[in-house]
Amino acid sequence: MTTAIDHQDAIQRRYTGGAIAFHWSIAVLVLVNVAIGLFGESLLAGIPNQMPVHKAIGITVLVLSIARTGWRIAHPAPPPPATLPGWQRLAARISHGAFYILLIALPLTGWLMVSGTEKRRELSWFGLFDIPYLPVGTAAGDAGHELHEMLGLLMAALIVLHVAAALRHHFVLRDGTLARMLPGAR
Repeated sequence: MTTAIDHQDAIQRRYTGGAIAFHWSIAVLVLVNVAIGLFGESLLAGIPNQMPVHKAIGITVLVLSIARTGWRIAHPAPPPPATLPGWQRLAARISHGAFYILLIALPLTGWLMVSGTEKRRELSWFGLFDIPYLPVGTAAGDAGHELHEMLGLLMAALIVLHVAAALRHHFVLRDGTLARMLPGAR
């Protein structure tokens, strides 16, 4: 039987509405961009204008991630469930920290890559306005390209780990961890 104290504890353990909105908005955009990045030249080859959309989504993720970092500083995450072992708390902190780093580094390395090429292609935000190129040379662009590919693969692996952990918490441990980040869940 759920008590008033249990209900209050569940409310305190939920993320804020802003955190939930940032999480799911960024998650959808990142999933689309990972799909374009990994499968654009193979499974999605027939879809036109993938790279301009990929770049615009990347800039959007960068802006939202910077805003989300500010939100997180002003609104700290709720504590994890008390039943979570110490090593899992540490693993969660490390993986969430890695996400924050990747959500900023991945778009920046993409921007670096497209800025540091000899033949620049259009760089705009969904055709609505131009995005300025970074003042870098081809060496920085080449480094950005290599980093962008490696970080993209790391992001894909981290997403798989994150989703697996969330599903484990929800279906195996049944500890309410996933519900803390679901819109409208109680």
